[in-house]
Formats: sequence, structure tokens, C-alpha cells
Amino acid sequence: MRGRIAAALLGLMVAAPAGAVTCEGAEDAGNRYTVCTVDAAQETLRTFLYDPEGVPWGQFGTLDAALSEDGKRLAFAMNAGMYHEDRDPVGYYVEDGEEAMQVVSNAGPGNFGLLPNGLLCIRDDRADVIETRAFLRRKPECDYATQSGPMLVIDGALHPRFFADSDSRYVRNGVGTSDDGTRAVFVISENAVTFHDFASFFRDTLEIDQALFLDGNVSRLYAPEAGRRDLGRTLGPIVGVVEEAQ
Repeated sequence: MRGRIAAALLGLMVAAPAGAVTCEGAEDAGNRYTVCTVDAAQETLRTFLYDPEGVPWGQFGTLDAALSEDGKRLAFAMNAGMYHEDRDPVGYYVEDGEEAMQVVSNAGPGNFGLLPNGLLCIRDDRADVIETRAFLRRKPECDYATQSGPMLVIDGALHPRFFADSDSRYVRNGVGTSDDGTRAVFVISENAVTFHDFASFFRDTLEIDQALFLDGNVSRLYAPEAGRRDLGRTLGPIVGVVEEAQ
């Protein structure tokens, strides 16, 4: 079953035109997901946090409206990592080359501090999910970045603290990247799932070796061409694709 789903999804990804953002539904182990694939080598994938007045964008619609004033549009977006009550990011955050928050590498409470955690590093023509301590060793320069946790898949292995018999279920979203950095795969569950099921979907069905949990319960997706404009509480960091308005 997993192999058939993987083949179908990967076929859709390969068949997508260059520069396209595609969103497709998938089912696995009784759970439903929406999978959005971004060609990181072609699309303008980036992070967003504050507007020019220093106020959090908060909602996808607010951000899209601002982009439209410059002849652009938000083609795809997701909430992109954990944040404090004032919407400041909990961990590493970079926007347009400017570091707003340093890397947090120590263990701590909550999902973010469940090591190993990681970050999404976006550079020219590529995007990579990197485990935090590996990132500190390599020190790549990210144009855009957001840190979250825990990692879902690390070098093809599930996070060691995920258990198949867990009863902790939430709607969750996350991101994985291909080994060559050209493909970023964003996933949101359509029903409450365990960490184990969610991570297994990335590894076994999507065949992704590096994947990062972005959040749970507050998870939201903006994909207008797929009919998704999720609303909810004010967000902190957002990751999205910007395109020229049609």
C-alpha cells in the first residue's frame, strides 16, 4: 500500500512543470494528508514574520494583500515553526539574510526542545532541512531560515522518541527536503495523527530522509489553487512561495 501511494505521489511531483507548486491529497495507514511540493530551484520560497511597521503578518490573507500592492501574490504558505505569545520565533529565524533570532541547540520543554530538532534553511536555488547540531557544524549561510522541533526524520531514521503506540494525536504540519535541495515537500494532516505516523509518512511514503515538524494544533495551509485559505489564530513565522500576480 505504501509503495503504491509513494509511486503515485512521486509521479505527480516529477510530472509537475518547472517552477510549479503542486498540492495533492494522500492517504496512508488510515490517515489523510495534503502534500504540497515546491520546486526550490525555480520558485521564490521564503519566510515572513513582520510587516514594515514591525507588526506580525499574522494571517495569510494580510500577507497576500500586501504582496498584491507590488504586483505579486502568495501562491502557497504554511505556518513555519513555534513562537512566543508576542509572535517572536522560539528558535533560529532569518529573513532576507538578516538574523532575527539565534540558533537554540539545548534541550528544553515542549516539542521544540525534544532533541534532535532542526531548521529549514533556504538558499539560492535550494532548500534544506538540517538537524540543528549538524547545522552548527556546517554553518551554511541561509537567506531565509526557521527553526522548529522535533525533527521527524533524521538521515532516514525516525526521531528516537516517537512510538507507534502513542496516543498523542493532533493535526500536524511539517516539511521535508530532497537530498539535492531542489524539492521541498510540505505536509499537513487532515485528521489528528501521532508523531510516529506523521514521520513514517514522510520517510516511507514520500521517501524523504530529512523532515522537520513545524507545529501541531495551530497548523494551517494557504493554497488557493487547491481551495485552501485556512483561518485561525494569529501566526508567528510563515513560509511561503511568492509569484508574479497573473
